[in-house]
Amino acid sequence: MGSLSGQQGFSGGARPQPKSLRAATGLTLIELLVVLVLIGVLAGVVSVSGVPGTRSGLAQEADRLAQLLGLAREEAQVRGVPVRFEPSEEGYRFLLFRDREWRMLQDDTDLRARRWSQPTELRIDRPDGAQRIEFGRDAVDAPFTIHLKRGSIQLELIANGLGEFRVQP
Repeated sequence: MGSLSGQQGFSGGARPQPKSLRAATGLTLIELLVVLVLIGVLAGVVSVSGVPGTRSGLAQEADRLAQLLGLAREEAQVRGVPVRFEPSEEGYRFLLFRDREWRMLQDDTDLRARRWSQPTELRIDRPDGAQRIEFGRDAVDAPFTIHLKRGSIQLELIANGLGEFRVQP
C-alpha cells in the first residue's frame, strides 16, 4: 500500500492525455457537419448566381442595346451621315448611309452585327409607325419604344428623342 500512496493523481483509470495530443486527433463530428453545410451553401449560391436567368439575360441584352443605340446616335452626329438600326429575328445590325446606299459598318467593332443569345421578339413603337430607327445629324430625334420579349419575359427600351435610353420592365 505504501507504494500506491507515492503516486499522485492515480485514480486507477486511464491517465489523461496532454492537450496537444487531444487537439491533433481531428475534427469533431459537429465541426465536420458545420464545414459540410457551409460548403453546400456556398456551392448553391455560386451555382445560382453563375447561371443567368431569362430575365437577367434579356435585361443585359436590353442594356447593351440601349448603350449601342446611344453610340449609334453619337456616331451619326460625328460622321454627319445617318445611321440605321435594323432588327431581325436572329439579332440586329447598324447600317451607315454612304454613297446613296445603306452599308454595314465595317470599321466599328462596337456597332457590328449582333445575334440574340436566345430567341427574342422585338417590336418598335414610333409615332410614324415605322419599324426601323434612324439617327441623323439632328440633336433631337423622334421618341420611340422598343418592346423586347423572350418567352413570358418582357422589357421596354424607351428613348426620349434627346439621347436618353432607359430599360424598364
